[in-house]
Amino acid sequence: MPIKNIDLFGIRLNDISYAEILDSIQKTIENQNQQTICYVNVNSINLSILNDKIKNLFSEFNIVHADGFGVFLGSKILYGKDGLSHRLNGSDLYEKLIYDCIRYNYKLFFFGDRDEALIQIKRKQPQINVVGVQNGFEFDSTSIVNKINQAVTDILIVGMGTPKQEEWINRNKRNLKVSVIISVGDGIKVFSGTKRRGLKIFQKLGLEWMVRLFYEPKRLWKRYLIGIPLFIFKVIKYKFMILKIR
Repeated sequence: MPIKNIDLFGIRLNDISYAEILDSIQKTIENQNQQTICYVNVNSINLSILNDKIKNLFSEFNIVHADGFGVFLGSKILYGKDGLSHRLNGSDLYEKLIYDCIRYNYKLFFFGDRDEALIQIKRKQPQINVVGVQNGFEFDSTSIVNKINQAVTDILIVGMGTPKQEEWINRNKRNLKVSVIISVGDGIKVFSGTKRRGLKIFQKLGLEWMVRLFYEPKRLWKRYLIGIPLFIFKVIKYKFMILKIR
């Protein structure tokens, strides 16, 4: 069955489940093809509304999944029952991916975050087959591509934030001998066990962002305290525009 797509402010989102993403990763590696996967959250959409170049970055990925309650809710406000049927969270996806990486012994290369977080990955997940790491602050792209290819990598995890990570992937994917390339933002911290997550009740209510804001107010206050209300305003405004046209 073909996967349904949802258009959200000009971004094509795949209405896809965790199981479908993981199954696609497995088949891509088995067939030795290449696939790129990225997430789109409220911040991604806010950035893309202001900059078409950022919006166009997502169109070059094979799988574009929603990340977080805000995007899911926005699709429901705009399209009702025809909105996203799957509510995804990147952190939950990466936790499920860790299980599959251990189960199938996938070879992983981590590119992004800081050295401290990368060092913690093997300590936190000793069963994961990590073939290489590189921080996302001091690097030469040509050297990194060669390093990744020499490591014979199945899955490349890239976490440098939007749009830097998407730009790097699109620019370098054709030179990478890697089956699956996934942009994860600060999702590398899920693998290293250093990402602070809220209680399950916060996660279910779509309020996990409050926990992140509490721990990183200086970095995240604009993204959440301004970004979330701005996104909601744009969704409602766009909804009224659609109703007027009808």
